[in-house]
Amino acid sequence: MWQQIYDPFGIEFVSALVAMLPILFFLLALTVFKLKGVLAACFTLIVSFVIAVFFFHMPVEKALSAVLLGISNGLWPIGYIVIMAVWLYKIAVKSGKFDVIRSSIAGISQDQRLQLLLIGFSFNAFLEGAAGFGVPIAISAALLTELGFKPLKAAMLCLIANAASGAFGAVGIPVITGAQMGNMTPLALSQTLVYTIPFISFCIPFLLILIVDGFKGIKETLPALLVVSGSYAILQAVTMVTMGPELANIISALASMGILALFLRKWQPKHIYREEGAPAIEKKQTYTGVEVLKAWSPFYILTAVITVWSLPAFKALFAVGGPLNWTTILVKMPFLHQQIVKLPPIAQTETPIDAIFKIDVISATGTAILIAVMLTGLLSRHITLTEGAACLKAAVKELWIPVLTICFVMGFANLANFAGLSSAIGLALAKTGDLFPLVSPVLGWIGVFITGSVVSNNALFGNLQAVTASQIGSQAGLLIGANTTGGVMAKLISPQSIAIATAAVGETGKESELFQKTVKYSFILLGIVCIWTFILAQFI
Repeated sequence: MWQQIYDPFGIEFVSALVAMLPILFFLLALTVFKLKGVLAACFTLIVSFVIAVFFFHMPVEKALSAVLLGISNGLWPIGYIVIMAVWLYKIAVKSGKFDVIRSSIAGISQDQRLQLLLIGFSFNAFLEGAAGFGVPIAISAALLTELGFKPLKAAMLCLIANAASGAFGAVGIPVITGAQMGNMTPLALSQTLVYTIPFISFCIPFLLILIVDGFKGIKETLPALLVVSGSYAILQAVTMVTMGPELANIISALASMGILALFLRKWQPKHIYREEGAPAIEKKQTYTGVEVLKAWSPFYILTAVITVWSLPAFKALFAVGGPLNWTTILVKMPFLHQQIVKLPPIAQTETPIDAIFKIDVISATGTAILIAVMLTGLLSRHITLTEGAACLKAAVKELWIPVLTICFVMGFANLANFAGLSSAIGLALAKTGDLFPLVSPVLGWIGVFITGSVVSNNALFGNLQAVTASQIGSQAGLLIGANTTGGVMAKLISPQSIAIATAAVGETGKESELFQKTVKYSFILLGIVCIWTFILAQFI
């Protein structure tokens, strides 16, 4: 049994700075050294291993086991999900459905700024709410590329758009996890988040158009912007306050997409914007309603299956004592499972950390997507089994390097968590006292940058945020909410997100370029969240 050491140097600031070195190295690797993502992630893992073992005194066998668990999680469930999502997209393209999808979008508007709002913002948010785990970035970025956006630009825009919906991914799991860590109900935390997230959500479409076409673009599309931003933010807020986090993305995204589509039947901008190098405006083709419904079928089949997978009754089938529990394989990691103790205030009491590799063959999100792929293939008359298999082969060929990158990142993330590196950073930030609300979102940002997941971030730092809130007389829900919102801003540039986005648009190896395009927006949005959280802390 090994107890985590949070201050090996006896000076919390120094210990935190050393713990930050892998993160700083990764940032430099992408921005200064311009390494490919897979190399940057690999070297970062090596740096973190050295720091964990030689400075934070983590036993070597435990460090190796933590890395192995991280790499395993990179393959399952994350790699599995991403490959299945891209396979679904390729099936849709191969079957000819995307020609109809593209035409149906063009039928709403030929203006690519408005197509960005429909697909990059609203549809992206819908997929985040329904599936999460990289699916919205992978599919939305690929769709925008097919619509004529340059690949890396499409990836960047989808990453930024995800800032509006990332807190409620996969049916609200990040908020539910944060609430559990703070001993509060998901509805209560959701109601606290309403002070921040709808405001961010309202601003994101404006930011997207500003990036694409400057203030001129905002002026020309202002009515549509107000429609999509207003409908999304208002319905998101209402859902958060009255129903909780589970449907906050899904309801607002579907409504904003539908309302915008209806609005655009009556209004179009005077100037039709097309990206440089985008295909010329196509002659409008007419498809029947049935043809359009069939074309979009991969995505509402996906939604239906994932909705079933998210139902408590379905999950209960695989829980302990459930009739299908035998389909879930649990592997307790040697030298690691309950062999490391997490100490207060990171945990409420001394707590051995579970280290279990879970292979949920049927209940995994990836399997839900696989079923959507199979149903899409069966319902399509234009694709054979051989062609479907070729699409899978192509997806694996495109994604093996990004998945390897994710494995290295997850290895680093697990090592940072089990070795106490993340906690050392968090404890140092918590020492800021009354200024902590100002840096509270930064802690969440660091958590997501390391883990690539808002869920994991809240599990990692949620209790620390709650404990610090009680010490400084602030509201626990506010700081856990700040942890969540700040974390979402790191999703724009987390190594996992960057790897998935570049792979989705066929630009694997250009992670450094995408990172540099996106990083300033991550910091700008984080700064806004920090200032706003500090202001809120003075009043609630």
